[in-house]
Amino acid sequence: MPTIATIGVYEFDAAGFIRALDEAGVTQVIDIRQRRGVRGSEYAWANSQRLQARLAEERIGYEYHPELAPDTEMRQLQYREDARQGVGKRSRVHLSPEYIRVYTEEVLDLVPLEPLVRRLPVHGIGALLCVEATAEACHRSLVAQRLAERFDFEVVNIEPTQAPEWDLR
Repeated sequence: MPTIATIGVYEFDAAGFIRALDEAGVTQVIDIRQRRGVRGSEYAWANSQRLQARLAEERIGYEYHPELAPDTEMRQLQYREDARQGVGKRSRVHLSPEYIRVYTEEVLDLVPLEPLVRRLPVHGIGALLCVEATAEACHRSLVAQRLAERFDFEVVNIEPTQAPEWDLR
């Protein structure tokens, strides 16, 4: 069974992020962020150019797939729900049903995933990248779920507060 991982930026530092990728056997990062920058000096390492340079040093591939990024209107839909619930985007624990519906209809149901699947690494695994610390709070979980449903991928969510429970070596 093929494996796809997911990972976010929040709550990682650069060294911890690379270590988590390495421990999970990730050999390719698939960036699905709309904006490839992250606010806050503690996350400067995750801005596109710096991240790509660091990944290249570690011999981890990088691909940008903007077709899987939510547009600004979708993101605003989630932000309004976050505000209604009184949570910040960095402390969100799940996506709103409306956001899930809109993202599914406007992205997942329209964007063919076959080209992405064909570009995944033969050795090692690919990891869908966005910013939220937990997959359930991010659209990357929806992409991973669709890959599991349509292409029989096993999904591994790499999160900063957990030790890996697998050994892919």
